[in-house]
Amino acid sequence: MQIRAVIARSAGQPLTIESCDLGEPVAGEVRLKMEACGVCHTDIVALNQDWPVPLPAVLGHEGVGRIEALGADVAGFEIGDRVLVSFGSCGQCKNCNNHAPGYCDNALLFQVMAQRLDGSSPLSQNGEKISGHFFAQSSFATHAVAATRNMVKLPDHVPAELMAPLACGVQTGMAAVLVALKAERGSALAITGCGAVGLSAIMGAKIAGCDPVVAVDINAGRLELARELGATHCLDGNASDLKKQLRKLGGMDYVIDTSGIPDVLGTGFDVLRARGTLLTLGVSPPGSQLPIDLGSLLMSGKTVRGSIEGDSVPKEFIPQMITYFEQGLMPLDKLVETYAFDDINTAINAAVSGAVIKPVLLM
Repeated sequence: MQIRAVIARSAGQPLTIESCDLGEPVAGEVRLKMEACGVCHTDIVALNQDWPVPLPAVLGHEGVGRIEALGADVAGFEIGDRVLVSFGSCGQCKNCNNHAPGYCDNALLFQVMAQRLDGSSPLSQNGEKISGHFFAQSSFATHAVAATRNMVKLPDHVPAELMAPLACGVQTGMAAVLVALKAERGSALAITGCGAVGLSAIMGAKIAGCDPVVAVDINAGRLELARELGATHCLDGNASDLKKQLRKLGGMDYVIDTSGIPDVLGTGFDVLRARGTLLTLGVSPPGSQLPIDLGSLLMSGKTVRGSIEGDSVPKEFIPQMITYFEQGLMPLDKLVETYAFDDINTAINAAVSGAVIKPVLLM
């Protein structure tokens, strides 16, 4: 069928909305009429080709839509179901079978190469293949073919624009605290970088009962919002005595970094208490090195690790987040600003500049 989709053709260049052809869903897939899709930092990384997604491509990986058609062997979903689509995974490899779909052996195919396991794509234009299976969905479009493996049903009463970010950005920050770290009540936690992921981690820290919850950023407005969402302390990331200030609070049991900046990560490691954990969520430039003292690593028993999507299993953790939202524990409206589908470039620019925390397209 003919659809309208946002197509990335050149690194860092404005996106274009064009007509293209969407194929039928194959086994384990459905066709969706999209309602909304969040703009995530990962979309920008792909657009800039820091992730070498083959161009031309349709990005977008925080999609909300309704099922219009079913592929073969689809179980648990019906035409008319309203769903949220998260990151792709194969469901067959060791990590998928061990409750760790974020580390799927085939994640590179879905999240970077934007293709199915067999190398195909549901999208084309005038016979030319378009990379159209980004995160197993490519949701910057009026319609998408998406895998049910990474799909969760949504109740009709929840707003599409607030649910879309649960697919990736919000899920990553919340799950980092509640799943990857399993942060204990009363533990000291610092979050460096207060974008959508960092602010979501602050919401997660409040739910977990962490104390103190320290927000670190260079943007005063972001720090003010962090305090509204549950941060007990807000520190200027440019402060020359940042490390001293964090140590004055008694050091941290956990530090979550969303910046990917090596020096910031080094500071986070240095302020950990004995046996504390530094968790990195930010995308660093290729070849970046972590400046840590190996003697301190040995003698303190500290842990340094990364996390994909906060180690979450979407089919389990997204319903949990929806419950938190319905209980008033996740004021997502404070993060989101909506844009018309045709204003995709304005939304991207707002995200890149930091003017908006979480842009969401409405189809």
